[in-house]
Amino acid sequence: MTHQIRIVDVFTDKPLAGNQLAVVLDAKDIQVRLMQRIAHEMNFSETTFILPPENPAHAAKVRIFTPHVEMRFAGHPTIGTAWVLASEGLVPENVREFTL
Repeated sequence: MTHQIRIVDVFTDKPLAGNQLAVVLDAKDIQVRLMQRIAHEMNFSETTFILPPENPAHAAKVRIFTPHVEMRFAGHPTIGTAWVLASEGLVPENVREFTL
């Protein structure tokens, strides 16, 4: 099993600055326990996992993990994940607004 991971610097336009975030693409086959282990291995303040949306009106379901626990919500991981979804073409270009 291999997965693509994007490392994002949120709240900056400079490399190696801002808030680091790991974003795991297409995480639908990753069990929760493994998500936690991956977040621990990445060792950033948060790691997000992109899953298919439960609601078809949404762009994706996102789970957020620190190295030790899952979080219900966090600001920079949500912003960084939204940027990855848009930059990877996972949200149509003409969409001006989407829900995670």
